[in-house]
Amino acid sequence: MNWKSEGHRYGAVAMAMHWATAGALLFLLGSGLLMERLADDMTRLQVLRAHVAVGALVLLLTLTRIGWWLFADRRPSEPAGMPRWQAKTSNLVHRLSYAAILIMGASGFAMLVLSGVVPILIAGQPDALPDFQLYPPRAAHGLVAWVLIALIAVHVAAALYHQFVLRDRLLARMGIGQAG
Repeated sequence: MNWKSEGHRYGAVAMAMHWATAGALLFLLGSGLLMERLADDMTRLQVLRAHVAVGALVLLLTLTRIGWWLFADRRPSEPAGMPRWQAKTSNLVHRLSYAAILIMGASGFAMLVLSGVVPILIAGQPDALPDFQLYPPRAAHGLVAWVLIALIAVHVAAALYHQFVLRDRLLARMGIGQAG
C-alpha cells in the first residue's frame, strides 16, 4: 500500500488519519454525553481530562488532515458510475464534518479558558468543576456535537448502503475488503 492515495484508493496516511479520527470521535461523543450525566466531580474530572486530551488530539489530527489534502495528497477519483448528486453530497458531508470538528475544538478550547478549569485539569487542584453551561461556547459545543452525530450517521449509512446494497466495494477505498 502506498503512503499517498492513488486512482480509486486512499493511501496509508489518509486511512490512518481517518480511522484514528473516527475512533477518537466516538470516544469524545460518548464521554461528552457521559459527563452530562455524572454527578460525582472526581469521576467527571477524570472523564474530562481524557476528553480534553483526546479532543486536542482530534483537533490536531483534523488540522493535519486538512494540510495533508491541501499540500501533500489528492483524494482518489469518484467511483465510476456514481451519480453527480451523490458525489456532491459526499463532498458536502466531508466538508461539514471537518467544519464541525474545528468548531468543536475551538468551542472546547474556549470553554477551558473562560471557565478557568485548566489548573484543575493540570494540577489536580481539588476545586469543584465549573458549571460549563454558564459559558457561551458550551451552547455551540453541545449543538455542534449533535450536528456531528448526524453527519457521522449519514456518512456511515452511505458507506453501508454502498457496501451492502450496491455491493460496489466502496469501503475497499478506505482499507476494508478487497477492491473489485
